[in-house]
Amino acid sequence: MNTIKPQRLRKGDLIGIISPASAPDDLTRIEKGVQYLEKLGYRTLIGKNSSNYYGYLAGTDEERVSDLHDMFKNKEVKAIFCTRGGYGTPRLLSRIDYRLIKKNPKIFVGYSDITALQLAFYKKCGLITFAGPMLAVDFYNNVSSFTEEFFWSLVTSNKKLGKIKQPENKSIKKYLKNSAEGVVLGGNLALVTSIMGTEYFPSFENKILMIEEVGESPYRVDRLLNQLKLAKVFEKVNGVLVGEFTDCDEEDSTKRSLTLDQVFDDYLSGLNVNVTLNFQHGHIKDTITVPFGTKIKINSLKENIEFLESAVE
Repeated sequence: MNTIKPQRLRKGDLIGIISPASAPDDLTRIEKGVQYLEKLGYRTLIGKNSSNYYGYLAGTDEERVSDLHDMFKNKEVKAIFCTRGGYGTPRLLSRIDYRLIKKNPKIFVGYSDITALQLAFYKKCGLITFAGPMLAVDFYNNVSSFTEEFFWSLVTSNKKLGKIKQPENKSIKKYLKNSAEGVVLGGNLALVTSIMGTEYFPSFENKILMIEEVGESPYRVDRLLNQLKLAKVFEKVNGVLVGEFTDCDEEDSTKRSLTLDQVFDDYLSGLNVNVTLNFQHGHIKDTITVPFGTKIKINSLKENIEFLESAVE
C-alpha cells in the first residue's frame, strides 16, 4: 500500500479540535487544552459539535461525522486533535467520505477509541496517523515533559527520530531476543478486534502489531487475544509490541483468575516472532506517540525501538 504522510506542523498553523467518540465530562478541559496549544503558538478551531452530549456519545453520528468532514475540508486546518476517546468511533466508519480524507491528508491524533478511525484511515486512504496525546486527557493539565517532547518532535519535524529508549525505570520484557521490522499498526485491543472482519480492517501481513488496553479484566483480555489468534493475525505479523495494560489486573482477590502475565504467556510466549512487552505507550502519563503506518524496528536485545522513517513531510 502507498502511504500518505501529512505535512508537518509549523507555528501559527491551525489545529482543529473534534470529539468523534465521547465528549469530556468536564468541558473546561477543552478550554484549557486550547489555551495550551495557543501558548505554543498555534491557532485552534473547535468543532461545532465537540461539546455535545448524546448519551455516552459526543452528539449523534451525523453531528460527529460532520465535524470530522468539516476539519478535513477546511484548507486552513493542518492537524486534527481529538478531545478524548470513550466510545463511538466504529459507528462512524460507514458514514465517512474517505475520498475527502485521501485528498486532504492531515495530522490526525488520538488513541483509545480513536483506534477504529486510525485503522480505517490506513485501510481506505493509506494515511499515517498518530496514537498520541489528546486535548482533554493529556494536554489540558500539566502534560508530562516526556509525552510532550516526543509528540511534538514527531509532528513538527520531517526527520526520522531513529532509536528511542524506554524511560530509565522502564525495562522491556521479551519472549524472543531477536529483532523485528515492519509497518506498525494497531492501537487499543478492544477496538482492533471490534472491526475485524469488516472492510475497514487493514491487512496485518508483515506488520508490527501494537496493542494497549485499559480497564479490562484478565478474562476479557484473554477473549480479545483469542479472537486475534483465531483470526490468524499472530501468524501474519512480523512482531507484536505490547504497550501498557492499565488497570487490567483482577482487583477482587476472592475471584479465581489468571494474572495478566499468565494470559500474555498463554497467547504470546509461543509465537515464532518477536514479542516485546512493557512498551511505554497507552493510558499513562508518560507515553510514546506511535505513528501508525510508518516502518519501525524492534531490537529486544538492546531494548530499543527504532523509527526508520519520518511520519510527516
